[in-house]
Amino acid sequence: ALAGGIDIAAHWMTDLKEGVCLIGFWFNHEHCCWTSNETTFQERDRCPQWKSWAELIAGASEGPFAYVVNYLMYLFWALLFSFLAVTLVRAFAPYACGSGIPEIKTILSGFIIRGYLGKWTLIIKTITLVLAVSSGLSLGKEGPLVHVACCCANILCHLFTKYRKNEAKRREVLSAAAAVGVSVAFGAPIGGVLFSLEEVSYYFPLKTLWRSFFAALVAAFTLRSINPFGNSRLVLFYVEFHAPWHLVELAPFILLGIFGGLWGALFIKANIAWCRTRKTTRLGHYPIIEVLVVTAVTALMAFPNSYTRMSGAELISELFNDCSLLDSSQLCGYKQPSNTSETGVDNSLADRPAGEGLYTALWQLALALIFKMLITVITFGMKVPSGLFIPSMAVGAIAGRLLGVGMEQLAYYNHDWLIFRGWCSPGADCITPGLYAMVGAAACLGGVTRMTVSLVVIMFELTGGLEYIVPLMAATMTSKWVADALGREGIYEAHIRLNGYPFLEPKEEFEHSSLAVDVMRPRRGDPALAVLTQDGMTVGEVETIVESTHYSGFPVVVSQESQRLVGFVLRRDLLISIDNARKRQDGIVSASKVVFTEHTPAQPPEAPPPLRLRGIMDLSPFTVTDHTAMDITVDIFRKLGLRQCLVTHNGRLLGIITKKDILKHMAQIANRDPDSILFN
Repeated sequence: ALAGGIDIAAHWMTDLKEGVCLIGFWFNHEHCCWTSNETTFQERDRCPQWKSWAELIAGASEGPFAYVVNYLMYLFWALLFSFLAVTLVRAFAPYACGSGIPEIKTILSGFIIRGYLGKWTLIIKTITLVLAVSSGLSLGKEGPLVHVACCCANILCHLFTKYRKNEAKRREVLSAAAAVGVSVAFGAPIGGVLFSLEEVSYYFPLKTLWRSFFAALVAAFTLRSINPFGNSRLVLFYVEFHAPWHLVELAPFILLGIFGGLWGALFIKANIAWCRTRKTTRLGHYPIIEVLVVTAVTALMAFPNSYTRMSGAELISELFNDCSLLDSSQLCGYKQPSNTSETGVDNSLADRPAGEGLYTALWQLALALIFKMLITVITFGMKVPSGLFIPSMAVGAIAGRLLGVGMEQLAYYNHDWLIFRGWCSPGADCITPGLYAMVGAAACLGGVTRMTVSLVVIMFELTGGLEYIVPLMAATMTSKWVADALGREGIYEAHIRLNGYPFLEPKEEFEHSSLAVDVMRPRRGDPALAVLTQDGMTVGEVETIVESTHYSGFPVVVSQESQRLVGFVLRRDLLISIDNARKRQDGIVSASKVVFTEHTPAQPPEAPPPLRLRGIMDLSPFTVTDHTAMDITVDIFRKLGLRQCLVTHNGRLLGIITKKDILKHMAQIANRDPDSILFN
């Protein structure tokens, strides 16, 4: 339901930048002209009910003055929307910025970011997502929709005791929520489940698989009943062409894959460099000014070119579109054949020579490509909700469409060449430029996010082009190989590392031969581990230990001499229990003994009553021995999403390994700075 609302609101506000509907200001451009009888086929967007700002303010629809008025109004609305978005994020929910997928990967790997999935984040992210998308910035709504879905899941989990008490169960629900987010963003339920499995989830048991599938199905069904675009589809772009492709065309598809891989790798490098600059220089102190400047630059440069002026989703649907006889789009500005009887089967036209309109469109598209490639680098990572799927698909679709038109003209003028002979006779519809746009979009998205299986499934669910699975697979695999050759990590992993989140990459191997004893704390020469004993300490001593250290938990041992491990107790539970006991239990003073055993040991008669804390102790803390190989330990951490693990030798406690220790160790092996692993 939220996704449907976001779609409708974003559509309406995007059109508000260009004009307003007189019969009801809540209609967007398309709905405004639906009931009108004055629309012509050539100008299907023109109707008396819809007035551009120039017609309202200056009274003229054409001419230089009208153009300037429209330009200024476009700029004004874009700046207003982005200003509202960034101020709401700053004031109420700083966690609502960005895409949200890197953080959700980190949360699912067993790290807690307080408030990241709370109700304020949900409310603000939903509102500001509409504002950010409508402001015309080069960003999509797909990644943030995953975050919104996870916020909903987290809030719903709090209503049920089974999920509120059990962190593992809650993570399974969050995995399903990630699937739901992609399902409504692209209308691709199966693609969503595979996306959650491949990209987001850490631990994905089989029962979660069909539950996510069910959740994604319900989400897609609800969105379909809301029908946000009024075309009975779940997305703005879908294809209706089913022209067969030929083996020779695999060469240009693989070329598109190489382009997507190169662009993906370069985009990640450039974007991370820019984000690092933002973190380390004064630029990071002025998020509002930064967003306003980027919006102003985007709006000023985007307005003159009709392909950058429209929203990303509209641009992609225009590029995926195949030219039929009745198409008034500029991309279909071919010269009409002299006798119109040459139409092929079911309204698919024979390849035609390019006309004036198409040349203009290609020039504008080439400029739009350069503009999109540069502006997305500085837009992703600003303090507004921003997804990456739509901009990278737009870049790929533009490149693909340019290549497709080039191939089409090549085949038209040289159909006696060896590669075209036999399957491309004159007057046949051999090459579909829309298919090239589709393959290019998949290649670029694959190069940026390094998705493989889920990307292909999302693309064919999105477009309904089942017979194009092989071209999509070829382009996606090529782009992944090319991008991996230039840089190992996808954009999400790169942002996780940039922000220093404690995240163990499940796809990487750990090849070093170190043992647990090499990684654990305390090292030789460090002070001993801070431990509690099971019955020898007073409340005052426990409070002193807790206040003098900043650890999140303490191992409990039999006694300081024997160091035999009993259990593990969390700092929060200790503080809350002692606090409650002082308020509610009679006779608890600083001299009271703290007891973790089952039976209270005998006390001298005048001693204050003991404080029994066995209930808050974890009796089965995870332990490894000091000679456990590190690759096994890393695997245990990955598979179970642990945060810490105790190290014992013959049952005696030696030390502790935390996830951050492992990450620092891996950074040292890779000759990186180990102190970059901090949650900041």
